[in-house]
Amino acid sequence: MRYKSFLAATLLGTSLMVAPGCQDDFAKTNTNQSAITKADVRYLFTQMLSEFEPSKYQQWFYNNLAYTLRWTQANVPDGGNTSSLNLMGAFEGSQSQVINVKLYAEEIKHVLSLMDENEKATYENINVLANPLLVYLGIFGTDMYGSIAYTEAGRGLHEEILTPAYQSQEELFPIWLDQLNETIDVLLADKPNQVKLDAQDFVYKGDTKLWAKFANSLKLKIAVRMLHVDKAKALAIAEEAVNNKAGIMSGLDDDFIYCKGSQEYHFGDDVLDGQSKGIGSKQLINFLVDNKDPRVRFIFQKNDFNSKVVQAFLDNKKELPPYIKEVAEIKDGKFEGWKAPGEPWVRYFGSPVQTSARENAEINNAYFNYDKFKLPTEDGGEKQYYPLARMNREMLQGQKDYTFPDAPGVSATIDDQDRAWYGLHYSSAEVALYLAELKLLGANLPGSAESYYQEGIRLSVQEYDKLASLNQIPYYSSVYDKEFEKTIKLEDGEIDALLANEKYKLSGSTKEQLEKVYIQQYVHFLLFPNEQFVQVRRSGVPMKDSKVLAWENFTDDDANFQIPRRWTINTPLQSDLMYTIKKTAYEAQGFTTGTQDPATLNRERIWYDKGAPNFGEGPNF
Repeated sequence: MRYKSFLAATLLGTSLMVAPGCQDDFAKTNTNQSAITKADVRYLFTQMLSEFEPSKYQQWFYNNLAYTLRWTQANVPDGGNTSSLNLMGAFEGSQSQVINVKLYAEEIKHVLSLMDENEKATYENINVLANPLLVYLGIFGTDMYGSIAYTEAGRGLHEEILTPAYQSQEELFPIWLDQLNETIDVLLADKPNQVKLDAQDFVYKGDTKLWAKFANSLKLKIAVRMLHVDKAKALAIAEEAVNNKAGIMSGLDDDFIYCKGSQEYHFGDDVLDGQSKGIGSKQLINFLVDNKDPRVRFIFQKNDFNSKVVQAFLDNKKELPPYIKEVAEIKDGKFEGWKAPGEPWVRYFGSPVQTSARENAEINNAYFNYDKFKLPTEDGGEKQYYPLARMNREMLQGQKDYTFPDAPGVSATIDDQDRAWYGLHYSSAEVALYLAELKLLGANLPGSAESYYQEGIRLSVQEYDKLASLNQIPYYSSVYDKEFEKTIKLEDGEIDALLANEKYKLSGSTKEQLEKVYIQQYVHFLLFPNEQFVQVRRSGVPMKDSKVLAWENFTDDDANFQIPRRWTINTPLQSDLMYTIKKTAYEAQGFTTGTQDPATLNRERIWYDKGAPNFGEGPNF
């Protein structure tokens, strides 16, 4: 029986019924140790690592694209935002992810418990590698819920704990710091005769120093989350991490890049089918394009309006979207080139976030009326074109085809090469940007806030370029429109030019500098929507009336338009074995269960969110 199925069944309390006449033989077989196949700990580790997945299909389809990316004003649906934007419907929980990994972590511990002390000692390194994975997913699981089952979770198979205790964030954060320190101490102890993982570890190839650095750097995720509830402790965590013998992640080789293998395409179902989801917001896309930030090219996909499509619209005497017409050089009905800033920047446009936008006929026709973006075909049908930039689906999933846009009737050219998916779960850029924030807030760190900030931006651009290259997204290194199109790969000098922009310089008051750090975190987290939501929630950035990247009012009376700060929580059923545990945990946090009321979900905060500014208000330290 596969471990995954067996462990999952036991977690759910499934019992194996054996006929009385077979029990004696069954017992004899299962008490004979020589008749039992001993699991290979290395393979258990690989399966555990393969279960490490914060955002699967449901997370992207519901939580990310329907809620958090819209609430942070990063994305807009094709029909625009509506007044029900802040109402939660279907969503996916975020606690099963840590359980999926913990099942294997507990199984590894059990297998080791059956070994003699000498053999067991050779697996000490592998045993502690579960800790940073569990801490990462534990943080993910608690961000939108508060208290969760952790220490006792996943221990149903061998210990028969089917009602694991819930633990608060206040309890969990010290536990996680201890686990990370345990990992560092073991991995850096240079213990003899350790079993090697090598290729069984598809992230760091068994390099224990990189795992130790990863574990140490994860402390910063905890530190920044604690800033509003225990600032002194948060700064102390950062100071300890920077001075820890493990070191911190500081380069591309340190990044937690994730690819299971050549046949791993992330998840099968398409979360960005059609063009209805993941469209960048107007103010965000404008900010990135105006400053020539290369990340817009990697995170978002070029629109369909290349020179061939523009000419087809002109030939059919069909009105071009106004923002595309504005950047096209047109003379006597012929497309002659692009105005400044030219390709590839002129292929990225965003959508307004205001809930009333589509009520304006001019705005509706420019952004939301997709009948305006169709051309007739020879068979009497119509061909749809899309003028806005949406998230690049090949950065989210592998094995995706891309059809290059062209005029109706032209034979389709399709990029249909199957490729594995490469993801990035934790990066040196994220670490550097956390350090910039913590330095500005008073942490005694060796570098300056500016040096951490600039390095964070530089690494972020390089990391996204690397991911785009690994995933071979459309236009990365070749073009379709040979005459007027340019590739999107990172060019020499682009990062230096980016850092020279006034809006990217770390200048002004401490609050103004913090805003710029948070904006860079916001951009970096575009493919990590949970992290982006946490950043916006705890910082209040983007902020209203900003001169860098402003928070827009969703409605005319935005003060009364509340955005949830946590997920809705179902009221536990009395028939649930966990009824009392869940009820007690929710009551202790002051949570109303079973409500979708945005005002309630905005007011009732998780522990570390207490004291943080409301959306758009900016830093309040």
